[in-house]
Amino acid sequence: MRNLKDNALWVASASYTPDLFHQKALAAFKGLLELRSYSKNTQRSYLSAFAFFLSGFPGKKPSALTKPEIMDWLLRMKRERGWSESYQNLQINAIKFFYEQLLKRPKDYYDLPRPRKPYMLPNVLSISEVLSLFEATRNMKHRLMLMLAYSAGLRVSEVIQMKLADIDSSRMVIHLHGAKGKRDRVVMLSEYFLEELRDYYRMYRPKDYVFEGQHGGQYSSRSIQLLFQRSVKDAGIRKRVTFHSLRHCFATHLLESGTDLRRIQKLLGHQSIKTTMRYTHVSNTDLVRVTSPLDKALSKKK
Repeated sequence: MRNLKDNALWVASASYTPDLFHQKALAAFKGLLELRSYSKNTQRSYLSAFAFFLSGFPGKKPSALTKPEIMDWLLRMKRERGWSESYQNLQINAIKFFYEQLLKRPKDYYDLPRPRKPYMLPNVLSISEVLSLFEATRNMKHRLMLMLAYSAGLRVSEVIQMKLADIDSSRMVIHLHGAKGKRDRVVMLSEYFLEELRDYYRMYRPKDYVFEGQHGGQYSSRSIQLLFQRSVKDAGIRKRVTFHSLRHCFATHLLESGTDLRRIQKLLGHQSIKTTMRYTHVSNTDLVRVTSPLDKALSKKK
């Protein structure tokens, strides 16, 4: 277990020393995560959560734990530690991965109850606000990062991982490799963005990644989030938005312009149409066709 501790993946209580059963369980758990090619972040999160789970049952074989025991532990930890919904889901995912994927237990047996996920609509900027965001971003590289995300509906990871070879100007498409869920997809290449990109290339001469860091290599996710917030402030935008909001804007503005929902689903890379359908609740397409009763009432008095 030394490697787990040295890699800061062991987050159980400092007073807890894993016994032989737990050591074997953790080693097998870690091995399966690697074989399934989970991302490094996911491996780290799952392994940490599972290690903490095992620390709650010292001296007990993980394979012998019952569903009521696990549920009692989850409830107690939630009450004592005030777990957020996302962390509770992480714990459940790690537990289910061990019992269902590693031990091949039936899914219905370890169908642990999850917290109700709040239904939250994404914050979306208007087209004029998006343009003001671009105008407020003076640095060419930074501005193109924002433009790319909005023009193609990309996640921050997809922007910083994009390489020069991924851009096909002859077909006006961008190839995204190993996107979320390890699924490749093809998205549109904006003509305006391509023109700006050519000017950017002549100035910066990137070698591999489209947007390289200060010392070469991949640009950092944290840096791009910080520059986005700086641009939001400089543009005088008061809405609570993140870099990911540009992806929301892409989908919403396409929907408002009449683009078919299935096509938007494909461009965003959503597996389920239900995920894409939330933009129908943000779009103002139906709202602009309805007149407020206040406006109707006051218009009659004029």
